[in-house]
Amino acid sequence: MSNNSTKPEEKGFFEKVKETIENLWDDTKDNAEELKDKAGDTIDHLKDKVTAKKATTAKASVAHKASTTATKAKTIASDVKAKANTKAKEVTAKVKTETVAAKKSATDTKNKVAAKVTSAKKTVAAKATAAKKAVAAK
Repeated sequence: MSNNSTKPEEKGFFEKVKETIENLWDDTKDNAEELKDKAGDTIDHLKDKVTAKKATTAKASVAHKASTTATKAKTIASDVKAKANTKAKEVTAKVKTETVAAKKSATDTKNKVAAKVTSAKKTVAAKATAAKKAVAAK
C-alpha cells in the first residue's frame, strides 16, 4: 500500500492561525481601500457643493453691489436734476427781472425821445410860424 492517504492533509494550528490572519489582513486592506475611495468621492462632492455655493454667493454679492451702485447713481442723478431745476428757476427769475428792467428802460427812453421830438416839432413849428409872419409882414 501507499503511504499517501486519500484524505486532505490536515493543517496545523499555526498554519490555520496564519491563514486566518492573512484573511483578516486582506479584508482590512479591501475595506480600507473602499473607505478611501468613498472618502475621496465625498470630498469631491463637497468641493463641488462649496464651489457652487461660492459661485452663488459671489453672484449674489455682485448683484447686491450692482443694485447698491445703481441706487446710489439714481440718487445722485436725482440730486443733480433737482439742483439743475433750482438753478434754472433762479436763472429764469433773474432773466425775467432783467427783461422787465430793460423793457422799462426802453420805454422810458422811448418816452423821453418822443417828448424831445414833440418839443422839437413845437419849436420848429413856432419858428416856422414866426418866419411866415415875418415873411408876410415884409
